[in-house]
Order: sequence, then C-alpha cells, then structure tokens
Amino acid sequence: MNTFLKGSILLIAVAFAGECLEFFINMVLAKEIGAHGMGLYMSIMPFIFLVVVIASLELPISISKMIAEKEEKYHKSMLGHAFKFALYSTIAFSLAALAVFPAIPVFNHYHPILRWLLLALIPVISISSVARGYFMGIQQMGKIAAANFLRKFLQLVFLVFLYKWFDFTMEKALLVAICTLIGSELVILIYLMIAYFIQYQDIKKRKVHYHTEGKVVRKDLLAVSVPTTALRIFHALTAAVQPFLIKTALMHAGLTETMSTEQFGILTGVAFTIGFFPAFIAHSLLIILIPTVSEHYSKRNREALQSLLQKVLIFTFLYGVPAILLFSFEGERLTQLFFHSSDAVYYLQLLWPFFLFHYFITPMQAFLIGLGLVKDAFFHSVIATVVTFTMIYILGAMPSFQMNGIILAMNSGALLLCLLHYATICKKIEMPMFFGRLFNDYSRR
Repeated sequence: MNTFLKGSILLIAVAFAGECLEFFINMVLAKEIGAHGMGLYMSIMPFIFLVVVIASLELPISISKMIAEKEEKYHKSMLGHAFKFALYSTIAFSLAALAVFPAIPVFNHYHPILRWLLLALIPVISISSVARGYFMGIQQMGKIAAANFLRKFLQLVFLVFLYKWFDFTMEKALLVAICTLIGSELVILIYLMIAYFIQYQDIKKRKVHYHTEGKVVRKDLLAVSVPTTALRIFHALTAAVQPFLIKTALMHAGLTETMSTEQFGILTGVAFTIGFFPAFIAHSLLIILIPTVSEHYSKRNREALQSLLQKVLIFTFLYGVPAILLFSFEGERLTQLFFHSSDAVYYLQLLWPFFLFHYFITPMQAFLIGLGLVKDAFFHSVIATVVTFTMIYILGAMPSFQMNGIILAMNSGALLLCLLHYATICKKIEMPMFFGRLFNDYSRR
C-alpha cells in the first residue's frame, strides 16, 4: 500500500503540472487558430488517438499486468518476447496504414502531409509501449510521470517558439500544432528507451532467470491486449464519429456548418478542456491501479480490493465535488482564459454531471481491467454509447434543444456507464453496492 500511495502522489503531482501545461497549450491554440481552427483541431484529435491506440495495442496495460502478476525471475524472458511482438505489430500496422490512409476522406480537410506524419507516429508509439508497460508493472512511476510531463512541456515549448517566430496561415498553423505533438512523442521514445535499456542491463546481471515460452507470453499479452484494445478502439472510433454526429445534429436543428463547427470547438476546446482538467487525478489512479488490482486479484485478496475501491471512491468524491462547484461559480473567469464566450460558460456549467461521473469512471475501468473484466467494460461502453448517440441525434436535432439536448445526452450516458461499472465491480469483489453501507463500513475500520 505504501508503494501505491507514493506512486499515486507522484503521478498526481506531476500530472497536475502536465495538465497545467495542457491548459496553456489549448490557450495558445485558441488564440492562434480561433474557434473554427479549434473545431478542426478537436475533430482530428480523436483520429490521432485512434492511431495511437492501434499502434500501442494496449501493450502498456497488458505488459504491466503481466509483470505485476509474475515473479521477477521471469521478467527478462517476458520482456524479450514482448519486444519482438511489438516489432512485428509495428510492421503489420505500418503496412496496413500505407494501404488505408490514402483512402480516408477525413484527411481531405487538412494539409496533405498529415497522413504521412501519422504513419511515422506508429513505430514511435508501438516501441515506447513496451517500456511504459514494464515501468508501470514494476511500479517505477517516476519514469512514467517524467515521460508524461516532458511530452506536454516540449509540445508547449515547440508551439510557443514556432508561433512567435513564424507567421502561418490557419491551415499551416493547424499542421504545426499536430507536428509538435508528434515531435514530442519522438523525444519521449528516446527517453523511455534509454531508461528501459539501462534497467534491462540491470536485469540481465542477475543470476537467476527462468525462460518463458514466447507462445505463452504472446497468449498472455493478447488475452489482455485484444479486449482492451477493442475497448480503446471503440472509444476512439466513437470519439472520432462524435464530432460529425454533433455537427450533423446541430445543422438539422437549423445551424450552418460553420456555426456548428464553432459550437463544437467551444464545447470541446474550452468546456471540455476546463472540465476534464481535474481528470489528471483519475488517469494517474488508472495507471497505478491496474498493476495493484492485478496483484491483489492474483492473490485472491478480496478484502484488500474492497478497501482499495472504497478509498478510491472517497478520494474521487473529495476532489470531484469541489471541482464542479468551482466550474459553477467561476465558469466565466475560467472560460475567458481562452476567449470571451457566453456559450462556453453555459456549456461548462451544464456539463457538471458528465465531468463528475467521468472522474469515477476512469479508476473503475482500471479495476475492471485488473479484475479481468475487460469484456464487461467493453459491453458497458457499447450500451452507454448507443444510448448517448441516440439521444444526441434526436435531441440535438430539435430546434428547441440544439446543444442543450447534446449536453443532456452526454450527462445521461456518463451516469449510465458509471453505474454499470460500479455494479459489476461490486459483484466481482463481493462488496455492497449502497454508498451508505460502504461509508459505514469504511468509518468502522
């Protein structure tokens, strides 16, 4: 538990600094490319995340889970097989991308070089995933935290430097923003691989090593990677579709294409940026919870799992509620950091249930992965997404609702997903679902 607490505190502290940088990145972008440019930027980002998900094959999660569950004497052999697996995956995905990227219509709205930049991103993400997974598995969270912070710091430095010393058209300024993101990932690859090889040399010096069959390692990796990747791909696909669904619904409600793009840019570029700012805590918990829950579950330590879940829920409540209260009372000041927009304030305040439930959803997803319930998490996401998208299309297309209907749909979907995750976890670890009994049990400890 001490390792968990120390890792959590470190990740949260560094992630806070990283989110501050992300905040400044979006401020710089908003001032440089405007509402319409932010709409285009936020529209392509889900597709970039989809490429990242496919390239990584969720190896950080599957490797960290495998490392956490196995004794140290097996690590050298497992890492060797994992690295080969990542190389083969890189070759396969790169060839597939070469065939598919030229035919994807989404690139038609952006600079022609963008598709080739994303092709170069595939090996960068795939190879660095092995190192990420290993450091997560042995809970050396300092290296993970440093990599996450460095990526955002470098992106901000590159953006500020390039925008200050060069003049770009909106199209080229948008391309520069994406180039800085990919360039920072390349630097992170170099950092992680240096740290990984130093650690790997230390492992090789140890006398006792047990060989693990490559077939067994691949099977263990795929047992987690396939359903987890399917879940992430589903999230990435729905995130890629969502901008166009929202804009289509708004146009059916009477808005022009330009107005719909601007409204979407305000929603995601401003309201989402502010609302998801505290989520760095949830994502930090996710990183360290997966190996921790996996270890407890492999040892069948049900009481430790129950106690851990209680602490995570209480902690999430203690930071989540003050965060949404801040959005409600200081929304205007926060949104003016980007540009003056009464719509941004309104959207931020209406979306408080969406943000709050997502603060809970992220660590609960880590529990589901650690408990071997990735398929349940996938089905929960499918159900919640179908409900959300149906409501978005129906309510958002109504002239009387427009963006209000879209926000209502998002709030409803987040609530449904949170409840599904929570009920499944409680059933698996045999913990009472009702919060009253949960807090009573916790207070008696």
